[in-house]
Amino acid sequence: MALRNRNQPMEEKREEEEGNATRLVHRRRRFSAADKKRMLDEAAAPGETVSTIARKYGISSSLLFRWRKLREEAALAGLNADERVVAESELKQLKAQVRELQRLLGKKTQENEILRDAIEIAREKKLLSPAALSKLEDIL
Repeated sequence: MALRNRNQPMEEKREEEEGNATRLVHRRRRFSAADKKRMLDEAAAPGETVSTIARKYGISSSLLFRWRKLREEAALAGLNADERVVAESELKQLKAQVRELQRLLGKKTQENEILRDAIEIAREKKLLSPAALSKLEDIL
């Protein structure tokens, strides 16, 4: 999406009629990460302010401040989705937790398969009563 100057008309404007009244409807604009970075770089240039850059592109200065805060907290990837990015130490901890849970799940799955095989062998050799077999099958 090309950036527009404040003096140019907004392409997304359209009119809707409600009864006798007509109102302008603005569609929300989406900016790419590259557009956000370019505007933030312009605002960080010597002699420029966030307000002048916001006026230049016809956006709210609070939007530029929010993008700048997100960029300071993380990377431009977070700007694209307007979300916070998790700290690297927390990410490492969560990955370790996921690995441990996957290991435990694999272990339990293997135990479950062994028990199913044992039940099948017991059924074939008639080592367990039918009532005990049905209880075990309900558990597994």
